[in-house]
Amino acid sequence: MSEQKPVFKRVLLKLSGEALAGGQPSGLDFDTVTSVCQKIKECADLGVEIAIVVGGGNFWRGRSSGEMDRTRADHMGMLATTINALALGDAFEQLGVDARVMTAIEMRQVAEPYTKARACRHLEKGKIVIFGCGTGNPFFSTDTAAALRAAEIGADVIFKATNVDGVYDSDPKTNPDAKKFDRLSHHDVLTLGLKVMDMTAASLCEDNKVKILVFSMKDTDNIKRAMLGENIGTLVE
Repeated sequence: MSEQKPVFKRVLLKLSGEALAGGQPSGLDFDTVTSVCQKIKECADLGVEIAIVVGGGNFWRGRSSGEMDRTRADHMGMLATTINALALGDAFEQLGVDARVMTAIEMRQVAEPYTKARACRHLEKGKIVIFGCGTGNPFFSTDTAAALRAAEIGADVIFKATNVDGVYDSDPKTNPDAKKFDRLSHHDVLTLGLKVMDMTAASLCEDNKVKILVFSMKDTDNIKRAMLGENIGTLVE
């Protein structure tokens, strides 16, 4: 049997909070969390350095906060991402994986404050690093946090694990004739207004030449397939 060799050295995995809910409308499904972490562990065992940015939509969405002050609503969202980051960290520890949770807003009692240098040292030592609190600033999404952290740590690619199997020219849920793209340029994403990431995140990836691979999280084996360079999802470069 041939040895499996990853095609990436350092990867930033963007996980949605909804992916950790396991089909529930909200909250955490710990069987799902453990299953996701097991697949990520298999990639780390191949020697890939892995960082994770996690969303918080399974607990809180700022855009559904009604008349609440946007800054305060976004801060609540940052706390939601920290809950998810701590859950991932605990699952990794139970699997025997050394993981570190780092937050963009300082909360030393529960996580390490984020610095680029410390994050890179953890990655070089084979630890999985989980980034909570997004960028630490309101008005920026966790997609933008993923783009920012990927650029800062020098990741080869952002893996955006979603509920669809790639990027389409229209919504495949409502348009059965929607066309799936195998490859796109960053320029295509921005000029065509494709829903890969929000425009701030997509522009940041273009400026820093960060690749994005969009694929479905419904099959958690896709994380490992992507690491091994199999042709899945849509690659933006």
